[in-house]
Amino acid sequence: MKVWPLKFRDLVDGTIFADDAGGWFKSDRGFLDRYGKDQLAPDDLSFLQSNGHAYERVGDLSHTAFAWRWASRQAVASPLAYVILVPTLRCNLSCGYCQVSRAAETARGFDWSSETLKDVLRFLDRLETDQIKIEFQGGEPTLRLDLLEAVRDFCRKRFLRSEFVVCTNLQRLGAAEWSFLEAADTFTSTSVDGDASTHERQRTVSAALTDEFFGNLAMAAERLGPHRMSALPTIDPFSPPDFMSLCETYEQLGIASIYLRPVNHQGFARRRRMRSEEMLLWNRMHSDFIELLIRRNAETGHFLEEYYFTHALRRVLSAGLEHHVDIRNPNLFATDYVLVDFDGKLYPTDEARMLSRIGHVDLSVGHVATGIDGERRAAMNASSMNNFDPDCIHCPYQTFCGTDLIDDVSRYGRVDVPRHDTWFCQRHMALFDKVFELVYRDDVATRLSLARWAGVAEWPIGLARRHS
Repeated sequence: MKVWPLKFRDLVDGTIFADDAGGWFKSDRGFLDRYGKDQLAPDDLSFLQSNGHAYERVGDLSHTAFAWRWASRQAVASPLAYVILVPTLRCNLSCGYCQVSRAAETARGFDWSSETLKDVLRFLDRLETDQIKIEFQGGEPTLRLDLLEAVRDFCRKRFLRSEFVVCTNLQRLGAAEWSFLEAADTFTSTSVDGDASTHERQRTVSAALTDEFFGNLAMAAERLGPHRMSALPTIDPFSPPDFMSLCETYEQLGIASIYLRPVNHQGFARRRRMRSEEMLLWNRMHSDFIELLIRRNAETGHFLEEYYFTHALRRVLSAGLEHHVDIRNPNLFATDYVLVDFDGKLYPTDEARMLSRIGHVDLSVGHVATGIDGERRAAMNASSMNNFDPDCIHCPYQTFCGTDLIDDVSRYGRVDVPRHDTWFCQRHMALFDKVFELVYRDDVATRLSLARWAGVAEWPIGLARRHS
């Protein structure tokens, strides 16, 4: 019998083992010692074979099943059908941690020209797909509602199915803006950093703007409904909001999914000095928030989730969940999605255009008038997977995790920093540690939330496999 290579990590109450196909179990240091010395006992081998970690010969059912599971864990990029559009970089707010380095509302030269709009429509028309998703970002995209309408009108005629997302601060909405957002094929994404005092401190600055925002937010919840509206908070780990109040704010809006987003080291946010303790604070705070949700869900019967934790949990449990590009592997750039900036330049991600905006490095991959530059894209994609990273290959979480070379370039100026020293790795190691801590926890409240987050009626206790 041959055993597939196992990777391992010590947790508080045992050691997690995983193979390259995403199979995992918990054991102890005794098993690790036997495995390391190639002295596995018969019951060890029996357990490994019954759980898909071993095979008798190449081509047998166990070998083929492992190969299938491994392949299903690799992200396969679909045709380009998701385009982020930045028709203007101007904004009517001046958030201190703005990651896109927005331009003032009265600034000139930060909107699409009429020729750029034509190039955008020609670019969309050349896509080899009959379905399209368009995400409008900014700046504040509703400042150029005419450009949004031109794109949406074109896509509705060109594609069999089209969907639109408007990322807006909901700060200033009139009849025309509401009419645009209320269309059945259009969704709204905004930011709510917590209660009014937190949101005012971080975004609106003045009481009048805060009242205006929360008035529009309540109106959006009523007119659009939670199924066509999403919101997320940006969290400063050194000055976090009251999380119970945050939960209440989102629950009142009818939004059950909260995506805690750390302040990004991009744009104006780079003015914040990076502190060595920031990562530790974030991981501890995120873990505490998950615990709060578990307690609150059990007490109230109204289930809230932290979106990113739920996505990580589901990736541990199942293959094929590749819709969040921060955590898929390979994470191929400018392949199934691309961004068109206010000046017509193409970027592989939103964060990539932010780095160009501040003059840090030019990560553009072409222009909307001429298309994607294949050579520049290929150069970036050479580092877009974790399969051969010298640190990742020893990590039991490799199969569930991904890469973020844009963040590495932003923080460290290079992509070859030892993986365990990066923000991305330290954040995700803590995230998956928390996933496995909860998967192996034996209490009713935890199981209730895990089941809801995993999308099953009841949490299967036997899922948490153990061997000693």
